[in-house]
Amino acid sequence: MNPDARYDPNADAARDGWQATVGGIDLHFGAGVLGKLGTVAGALGGHRALVVTDPGLVAAGHAERARQTLEAAGLEATIYDAVAENPTSAHVDGGLAAARAAEVDILVALGGGSAMDCTKGVNFLLAGGGRIEDYRGFGKARGILLPSIGVPTTAGTGSDAQSFALLARVDDHVKMACGDPQARFRAVLLDPLVLASLPLRVAAVSGLDAISHAVESFVTRRRNPVSHMAAGEAFRRLEGAFERFLDRRDEPQAAGDMLLGAHLAGAAIEASMLGAAHACANPLTAHFGIAHGVAVTLMLPHVVRFNAAARDGASEALYRELVRSAGLNGDGPSASERLATRITALARRSGLPAGLSSLGVAADRLDTLAREAAGQWTARFNPRTTDVASLRRLYRTALEPETMS
Repeated sequence: MNPDARYDPNADAARDGWQATVGGIDLHFGAGVLGKLGTVAGALGGHRALVVTDPGLVAAGHAERARQTLEAAGLEATIYDAVAENPTSAHVDGGLAAARAAEVDILVALGGGSAMDCTKGVNFLLAGGGRIEDYRGFGKARGILLPSIGVPTTAGTGSDAQSFALLARVDDHVKMACGDPQARFRAVLLDPLVLASLPLRVAAVSGLDAISHAVESFVTRRRNPVSHMAAGEAFRRLEGAFERFLDRRDEPQAAGDMLLGAHLAGAAIEASMLGAAHACANPLTAHFGIAHGVAVTLMLPHVVRFNAAARDGASEALYRELVRSAGLNGDGPSASERLATRITALARRSGLPAGLSSLGVAADRLDTLAREAAGQWTARFNPRTTDVASLRRLYRTALEPETMS
């Protein structure tokens, strides 16, 4: 053994795996851990499982592997594979019909945030009936929700660590946050191997989404020691692994860091919420169909600079701590500028457009976007107070930012 070789415990974790209960969720981590799905579902009392997923994961073979491990453990398995990006109440209704027809007693979310959120929506309606709109807000679950398991196949939303589902109304695509403690997954399986089949674009956009979660939750008004720890560790892992992951999605250590980082960022959201970048992103998705991860990434550098300009200097101090944790120290620009520049560089590396104008956003729509962003729940948790005027300026800056020219 080379005595000068650097020991990396993450490499052992990615290879050997581990299990822990984190925030009430039984977390199973390791290459090939998808094979434990049937055992985990059986331990939760499941006999008839609904696997909520999407056509891409069916084509990749992951849905069939999930079915096989469930059936090997003695469970019946039904696949509902009609979930799409930015799921609406229509997708939830389709999953509800499949769940009722199969008389399921356990739910499995296999996919990215869309599958996770749709599964939670199905669970709300199975237990309490009505429409998904009835569950907008927090703590509105009726009856006893079924046990559910999350198997994320992207390192992005962190929905596997949260009690909220983000779902859209089918008529106007307005996002609804529906949350309840019962909606959290009882178990989550983080398998780095399932990320190997991710298309590059999906890997990039979902990874940037996770990074934005870590950055925003680190500085919100509701930040606390738990969210501080989770968001800081999430950013350290995600920022360090992101580019390696884009180059080698089949490399277990990079994929493992991305999966665990995204989960920890989701846990940080659960503890401290998000901020203005997410408030600005949702109207962009609703009006222009811009993928959430793209929208929030294009807004985030400008929000970082906006927050850092507050007179009290609190956000700048927090950003300094965040960049130090990731080894982004250096002479010259402020910590917030180094952070904003790094986010921009990762956006470039991922092939994102330079600004919102490249995605069809016109200046004459900024008033509408700003008004809607000001009404978003996450806006109230931003560390620097926002209003319609300040949000409009953020949108204006993001239209054709000089920093990405």
